[in-house]
Amino acid sequence: MYDYDLLVVGSANADLVIGVERRPGAGETVLGSDLAVHPGGKGANQAVAAARLGARTALLARVGDDGHGRLLLDSQRAAGVDTAGVLVGGAPTGVALITVDPSGDNSIVVSPGANGRLTPADVRAAGSLFHASRVVSAQLEIPLETVVEVVRSLTPGSRFVLNPSPPLPLPAEVLAACDPLIVNEHEAKVILGDDAGAGDEPEEWARLLLAKGPRSVVVTLGGEGALVACADGVARVPSVRVRAVDTTGAGDAFTAALAWRLGAGEPLAEAAAYAARVGAATVTKEGAQVSFPTAEEVDGLCCAGPGDDPRTPGRTSGSVSGADAEGGAR
Repeated sequence: MYDYDLLVVGSANADLVIGVERRPGAGETVLGSDLAVHPGGKGANQAVAAARLGARTALLARVGDDGHGRLLLDSQRAAGVDTAGVLVGGAPTGVALITVDPSGDNSIVVSPGANGRLTPADVRAAGSLFHASRVVSAQLEIPLETVVEVVRSLTPGSRFVLNPSPPLPLPAEVLAACDPLIVNEHEAKVILGDDAGAGDEPEEWARLLLAKGPRSVVVTLGGEGALVACADGVARVPSVRVRAVDTTGAGDAFTAALAWRLGAGEPLAEAAAYAARVGAATVTKEGAQVSFPTAEEVDGLCCAGPGDDPRTPGRTSGSVSGADAEGGAR
Protein backbone atom coordinates (compact mmCIF):
# COMPACT_ATOMS: atom_id res chain seq x y z
CA MET A 1 0.00 0.00 0.00
CA TYR A 2 1.43 3.35 -1.03
CA ASP A 3 1.12 6.44 1.17
CA TYR A 4 1.14 8.74 -1.88
CA ASP A 5 -0.49 8.51 -5.29
CA LEU A 6 2.09 10.95 -6.66
CA LEU A 7 5.49 12.28 -5.63
CA VAL A 8 6.51 15.36 -7.60
CA VAL A 9 10.21 16.20 -7.73
CA GLY A 10 10.79 19.59 -9.25
CA SER A 11 10.78 23.34 -9.14
CA ALA A 12 8.94 25.84 -6.99
CA ASN A 13 8.86 29.46 -8.20
CA ALA A 14 7.14 32.71 -7.44
CA ASP A 15 5.35 33.72 -10.66
CA LEU A 16 5.56 37.47 -11.31
CA VAL A 17 2.81 38.10 -13.87
CA ILE A 18 2.10 41.19 -16.00
CA GLY A 19 -0.69 41.46 -18.55
CA VAL A 20 0.28 43.09 -21.86
CA GLU A 21 -1.56 44.07 -25.03
CA ARG A 22 1.22 42.35 -26.95
CA ARG A 23 4.53 40.83 -26.02
CA PRO A 24 7.56 43.05 -26.76
CA GLY A 25 9.98 42.42 -29.57
CA ALA A 26 13.75 42.71 -29.30
CA GLY A 27 14.77 46.09 -27.87
CA GLU A 28 11.14 47.14 -27.34
CA THR A 29 9.39 48.34 -24.18
CA VAL A 30 5.65 47.95 -23.66
CA LEU A 31 3.44 48.99 -20.78
CA GLY A 32 1.58 46.33 -18.83
CA SER A 33 -0.83 45.80 -15.99
CA ASP A 34 -0.09 45.91 -12.27
CA LEU A 35 2.27 43.17 -11.11
CA ALA A 36 0.62 40.06 -9.66
CA VAL A 37 2.59 37.52 -7.61
CA HIS A 38 1.40 33.90 -7.62
CA PRO A 39 2.87 30.60 -6.39
CA GLY A 40 4.18 28.61 -9.37
CA GLY A 41 7.01 26.50 -10.76
CA LYS A 42 6.42 23.33 -12.75
CA GLY A 43 6.97 21.02 -9.79
CA ALA A 44 4.89 22.99 -7.31
CA ASN A 45 2.17 23.44 -9.92
CA GLN A 46 1.94 19.71 -10.61
CA ALA A 47 1.73 18.92 -6.90
CA VAL A 48 -1.11 21.39 -6.30
CA ALA A 49 -2.96 20.29 -9.44
CA ALA A 50 -2.86 16.64 -8.41
CA ALA A 51 -3.85 17.33 -4.81
CA ARG A 52 -6.78 19.47 -5.89
CA LEU A 53 -8.06 16.57 -7.99
CA GLY A 54 -7.94 14.33 -4.93
CA ALA A 55 -4.56 12.62 -5.30
CA ARG A 56 -2.48 11.97 -2.19
CA THR A 57 0.52 14.07 -3.16
CA ALA A 58 4.00 14.89 -1.84
CA LEU A 59 6.52 17.44 -3.15
CA LEU A 60 10.32 17.23 -3.10
CA ALA A 61 11.68 20.69 -3.90
CA ARG A 62 13.80 23.54 -2.54
CA VAL A 63 12.76 27.12 -1.78
CA GLY A 64 14.53 30.10 -0.25
CA ASP A 65 14.13 31.26 3.32
CA ASP A 66 12.16 34.30 2.15
CA GLY A 67 8.68 35.64 1.53
CA HIS A 68 8.32 33.88 -1.81
CA GLY A 69 9.30 30.58 -0.20
CA ARG A 70 6.66 31.04 2.49
CA LEU A 71 4.08 31.86 -0.17
CA LEU A 72 4.86 28.59 -1.95
CA LEU A 73 4.74 26.48 1.20
CA ASP A 74 1.42 28.03 2.21
CA SER A 75 -0.05 27.27 -1.22
CA GLN A 76 1.08 23.64 -1.10
CA ARG A 77 -0.33 23.07 2.37
CA ALA A 78 -3.61 24.78 1.52
CA ALA A 79 -4.06 22.34 -1.39
CA GLY A 80 -3.32 19.34 0.84
CA VAL A 81 0.19 18.56 -0.44
CA ASP A 82 2.62 16.92 2.00
CA THR A 83 5.54 19.37 2.22
CA ALA A 84 7.84 17.28 4.41
CA GLY A 85 10.16 16.95 1.40
CA VAL A 86 10.38 20.70 0.69
CA LEU A 87 13.83 21.95 1.71
CA VAL A 88 14.39 25.57 2.73
CA GLY A 89 17.53 27.66 2.16
CA GLY A 90 20.65 27.62 0.03
CA ALA A 91 19.55 30.42 -2.33
CA PRO A 92 16.61 32.78 -2.88
CA THR A 93 13.37 31.21 -4.10
CA GLY A 94 13.19 30.78 -7.86
CA VAL A 95 11.26 33.42 -9.81
CA ALA A 96 9.39 33.23 -13.14
CA LEU A 97 8.77 36.47 -15.06
CA ILE A 98 5.56 35.99 -17.09
CA THR A 99 3.79 38.19 -19.62
CA VAL A 100 0.25 37.27 -20.68
CA ASP A 101 -1.45 38.75 -23.76
CA PRO A 102 -5.22 39.21 -24.30
CA SER A 103 -5.52 35.82 -26.04
CA GLY A 104 -4.19 34.07 -22.93
CA ASP A 105 -0.83 33.14 -24.46
CA ASN A 106 2.22 33.71 -22.30
CA SER A 107 5.99 34.12 -22.43
CA ILE A 108 8.16 33.09 -19.47
CA VAL A 109 11.71 33.70 -18.25
CA VAL A 110 12.83 31.71 -15.20
CA SER A 111 15.52 32.54 -12.63
CA PRO A 112 16.08 29.12 -10.99
CA GLY A 113 17.35 30.31 -7.61
CA ALA A 114 16.93 27.57 -4.99
CA ASN A 115 15.70 25.12 -7.66
CA GLY A 116 19.26 24.92 -8.95
CA ARG A 117 20.39 23.79 -5.50
CA LEU A 118 18.15 20.71 -5.38
CA THR A 119 20.89 18.10 -5.56
CA PRO A 120 21.25 14.34 -6.06
CA ALA A 121 22.14 14.14 -2.37
CA ASP A 122 18.76 15.70 -1.53
CA VAL A 123 17.07 12.99 -3.59
CA ARG A 124 19.00 10.21 -1.87
CA ALA A 125 18.10 11.65 1.53
CA ALA A 126 14.40 11.48 0.59
CA GLY A 127 14.40 7.74 -0.07
CA SER A 128 11.40 7.14 2.18
CA LEU A 129 9.26 9.35 -0.07
CA PHE A 130 10.15 7.24 -3.11
CA HIS A 131 9.32 4.00 -1.32
CA ALA A 132 5.93 5.46 -0.33
CA SER A 133 4.91 6.73 -3.81
CA ARG A 134 3.06 4.93 -6.60
CA VAL A 135 4.07 7.43 -9.33
CA VAL A 136 7.00 9.89 -9.48
CA SER A 137 6.85 12.94 -11.75
CA ALA A 138 9.71 15.28 -12.70
CA GLN A 139 10.57 18.16 -15.04
CA LEU A 140 13.76 19.95 -16.08
CA GLU A 141 13.59 23.17 -14.07
CA ILE A 142 15.93 21.40 -11.62
CA PRO A 143 19.44 20.13 -12.50
CA LEU A 144 19.53 17.21 -14.93
CA GLU A 145 21.85 15.26 -12.64
CA THR A 146 19.14 15.49 -9.97
CA VAL A 147 16.60 14.01 -12.39
CA VAL A 148 19.06 11.19 -13.13
CA GLU A 149 19.21 10.48 -9.40
CA VAL A 150 15.40 10.47 -9.27
CA VAL A 151 15.40 7.68 -11.86
CA ARG A 152 17.99 5.72 -9.85
CA SER A 153 15.85 6.13 -6.71
CA LEU A 154 12.69 4.64 -8.21
CA THR A 155 11.41 1.55 -6.45
CA PRO A 156 10.19 -1.64 -8.17
CA GLY A 157 6.57 -1.23 -9.22
CA SER A 158 6.58 2.57 -9.27
CA ARG A 159 6.05 4.60 -12.44
CA PHE A 160 8.08 7.57 -13.71
CA VAL A 161 6.54 10.46 -15.67
CA LEU A 162 8.73 13.18 -17.21
CA ASN A 163 7.87 16.45 -18.93
CA PRO A 164 11.31 17.59 -20.22
CA SER A 165 10.65 21.32 -19.99
CA PRO A 166 12.72 23.31 -20.66
CA PRO A 167 13.98 20.65 -23.08
CA LEU A 168 17.46 19.16 -23.09
CA PRO A 169 18.92 16.06 -24.74
CA LEU A 170 18.24 13.24 -22.27
CA PRO A 171 20.53 10.41 -21.13
CA ALA A 172 19.45 6.92 -22.20
CA GLU A 173 19.01 6.00 -18.54
CA VAL A 174 16.35 8.69 -18.09
CA LEU A 175 14.59 7.97 -21.39
CA ALA A 176 14.32 4.27 -20.56
CA ALA A 177 12.51 5.05 -17.29
CA CYS A 178 9.84 7.36 -18.79
CA ASP A 179 6.32 5.95 -18.80
CA PRO A 180 5.34 8.28 -20.37
CA LEU A 181 7.62 10.97 -21.73
CA ILE A 182 5.34 14.01 -22.25
CA VAL A 183 6.45 16.52 -24.92
CA ASN A 184 5.11 19.21 -27.20
CA GLU A 185 6.43 19.78 -30.72
CA HIS A 186 9.40 21.89 -29.63
CA GLU A 187 10.41 19.53 -26.85
CA ALA A 188 10.08 16.52 -29.14
CA LYS A 189 12.42 18.04 -31.72
CA VAL A 190 15.06 18.97 -29.13
CA ILE A 191 15.11 15.43 -27.75
CA LEU A 192 15.07 13.86 -31.21
CA GLY A 193 18.00 15.99 -32.31
CA ASP A 194 19.22 14.82 -35.72
CA ASP A 195 16.12 12.65 -36.12
CA ALA A 196 13.83 15.70 -36.00
CA GLY A 197 13.98 16.12 -39.79
CA ALA A 198 12.52 12.68 -40.40
CA GLY A 199 9.00 14.04 -40.82
CA ASP A 200 6.46 16.68 -39.89
CA GLU A 201 3.77 14.37 -38.52
CA PRO A 202 3.36 13.96 -34.74
CA GLU A 203 2.85 10.24 -35.21
CA GLU A 204 6.35 10.06 -36.69
CA TRP A 205 7.83 12.05 -33.78
CA ALA A 206 6.15 9.69 -31.33
CA ARG A 207 7.52 6.59 -33.08
CA LEU A 208 11.03 8.06 -33.21
CA LEU A 209 10.86 9.00 -29.54
CA LEU A 210 9.72 5.49 -28.62
CA ALA A 211 12.71 4.12 -30.48
CA LYS A 212 14.95 6.08 -28.10
CA GLY A 213 13.76 4.01 -25.17
CA PRO A 214 10.70 5.42 -23.32
CA ARG A 215 8.03 2.88 -22.45
CA SER A 216 5.37 5.31 -23.68
CA VAL A 217 5.12 8.81 -25.16
CA VAL A 218 2.51 11.58 -25.10
CA VAL A 219 2.79 14.37 -27.68
CA THR A 220 0.63 17.42 -26.96
CA LEU A 221 -0.75 19.31 -29.96
CA GLY A 222 -2.46 22.44 -28.65
CA GLY A 223 -5.88 22.93 -30.21
CA GLU A 224 -5.54 19.60 -32.03
CA GLY A 225 -5.45 17.66 -28.76
CA ALA A 226 -2.71 15.10 -28.16
CA LEU A 227 -1.56 11.67 -29.20
CA VAL A 228 -0.35 8.76 -27.14
CA ALA A 229 2.09 6.09 -28.23
CA CYS A 230 3.32 2.83 -26.75
CA ALA A 231 4.23 -0.66 -27.95
CA ASP A 232 0.56 -1.27 -28.79
CA GLY A 233 0.41 1.62 -31.29
CA VAL A 234 -0.45 5.32 -31.61
CA ALA A 235 -3.81 6.96 -30.83
CA ARG A 236 -5.15 10.51 -31.01
CA VAL A 237 -6.79 12.25 -28.04
CA PRO A 238 -9.25 15.02 -29.00
CA SER A 239 -9.12 18.58 -27.66
CA VAL A 240 -11.76 20.13 -25.40
CA ARG A 241 -13.60 23.31 -26.40
CA VAL A 242 -13.38 26.14 -23.86
CA ARG A 243 -12.81 29.91 -23.85
CA ALA A 244 -9.14 30.43 -22.98
CA VAL A 245 -8.37 33.21 -20.50
CA ASP A 246 -4.81 32.33 -19.40
CA THR A 247 -2.81 29.27 -20.45
CA THR A 248 -0.35 29.57 -17.55
CA GLY A 249 -0.13 26.22 -15.78
CA ALA A 250 -2.25 24.23 -18.22
CA GLY A 251 0.61 21.94 -19.21
CA ASP A 252 1.41 21.22 -15.57
CA ALA A 253 -2.23 20.44 -14.81
CA PHE A 254 -2.28 18.08 -17.80
CA THR A 255 0.83 16.25 -16.62
CA ALA A 256 -0.34 15.97 -13.00
CA ALA A 257 -3.75 14.62 -13.98
CA LEU A 258 -2.21 12.14 -16.40
CA ALA A 259 0.27 10.86 -13.80
CA TRP A 260 -2.45 10.46 -11.19
CA ARG A 261 -4.83 8.56 -13.45
CA LEU A 262 -2.07 6.28 -14.72
CA GLY A 263 -1.21 5.44 -11.14
CA ALA A 264 -4.86 4.56 -10.57
CA GLY A 265 -4.57 1.97 -13.35
CA GLU A 266 -6.21 3.77 -16.30
CA PRO A 267 -4.97 2.99 -19.82
CA LEU A 268 -2.76 5.68 -21.33
CA ALA A 269 -5.33 7.01 -23.83
CA GLU A 270 -8.06 7.27 -21.18
CA ALA A 271 -5.75 9.00 -18.73
CA ALA A 272 -4.67 11.47 -21.44
CA ALA A 273 -8.30 12.24 -22.32
CA TYR A 274 -9.03 13.03 -18.68
CA ALA A 275 -5.85 15.13 -18.46
CA ALA A 276 -6.98 17.12 -21.52
CA ARG A 277 -10.21 18.01 -19.70
CA VAL A 278 -8.27 19.08 -16.62
CA GLY A 279 -5.98 21.30 -18.70
CA ALA A 280 -8.96 22.78 -20.53
CA ALA A 281 -10.65 23.68 -17.26
CA THR A 282 -7.40 25.32 -16.12
CA VAL A 283 -7.23 27.81 -19.01
CA THR A 284 -10.69 29.20 -18.22
CA LYS A 285 -9.26 31.03 -15.18
CA GLU A 286 -6.36 33.42 -14.62
CA GLY A 287 -3.17 32.35 -12.87
CA ALA A 288 -1.50 29.00 -12.37
CA GLN A 289 -2.21 27.23 -9.10
CA VAL A 290 -5.34 29.26 -8.36
CA SER A 291 -6.80 28.07 -11.68
CA PHE A 292 -6.40 24.32 -11.11
CA PRO A 293 -9.79 22.59 -11.00
CA THR A 294 -11.24 20.15 -8.51
CA ALA A 295 -12.51 16.79 -9.71
CA GLU A 296 -16.04 18.15 -9.45
CA GLU A 297 -15.19 21.07 -11.73
CA VAL A 298 -13.69 18.70 -14.29
CA ASP A 299 -16.84 16.60 -14.17
CA GLY A 300 -18.85 19.76 -14.80
CA LEU A 301 -16.75 20.54 -17.85
CA CYS A 302 -17.33 17.01 -19.14
CA CYS A 303 -21.07 17.58 -18.92
CA ALA A 304 -21.02 20.84 -20.91
CA GLY A 305 -22.42 20.66 -24.43
CA PRO A 306 -20.23 21.02 -27.53
CA GLY A 307 -18.96 24.56 -27.83
CA ASP A 308 -20.28 25.59 -24.41
CA ASP A 309 -18.09 27.78 -22.25
CA PRO A 310 -18.23 26.18 -18.80
CA ARG A 311 -17.84 29.63 -17.18
CA THR A 312 -20.54 31.34 -19.26
CA PRO A 313 -23.25 28.95 -20.48
CA GLY A 314 -24.39 29.56 -24.02
CA ARG A 315 -21.32 31.48 -25.19
CA THR A 316 -19.24 30.18 -28.07
CA SER A 317 -15.78 28.99 -27.09
CA GLY A 318 -12.47 28.47 -28.80
CA SER A 319 -10.73 25.13 -29.11
CA VAL A 320 -8.02 24.59 -26.52
CA SER A 321 -6.36 21.33 -25.61
CA GLY A 322 -5.67 20.54 -22.02
CA ALA A 323 -2.01 20.56 -22.99
CA ASP A 324 -2.25 23.76 -24.97
CA ALA A 325 0.33 25.49 -22.81
CA GLU A 326 2.97 22.79 -22.76
CA GLY A 327 5.33 24.88 -24.85
CA GLY A 328 5.59 27.72 -22.40
CA ALA A 329 3.06 27.51 -19.65
CA ARG A 330 4.07 26.89 -16.12
